[in-house]
Amino acid sequence: MLHARVCQTLANPTRLKILTCLRDGEVAVTELARRIGATLPNLSQHLAILKERRVVLARREGATVYYRIANPKILTAFDIMREVLFERLSEEQRLFAEYTSRRRAVRRGATGAGRSGAS
Repeated sequence: MLHARVCQTLANPTRLKILTCLRDGEVAVTELARRIGATLPNLSQHLAILKERRVVLARREGATVYYRIANPKILTAFDIMREVLFERLSEEQRLFAEYTSRRRAVRRGATGAGRSGAS
């Protein structure tokens, strides 16, 4: 159940952008909003979910709130999943190119056979 909740938490493009921005360290909420192109209310909703699920931590300094990743292993998991997805995409591209190449060869064969029979 906990595993599913964490995966669900990370299955959102905005939250993935947040994690990418926090990769190098702590970032103020206004800077974070600017970097990911989100409104403060929308960003706050996502940060609340990340905070509730203990993916990020918040620190207040005066009126400014800073966020950081709670556990660096989150980034390791993020990177591994990204590698898996890139490998899958690469394999799908390879299979598509192979399929397209075979289709062209079949068409050329069919076209060539039609011409030789007509001569």
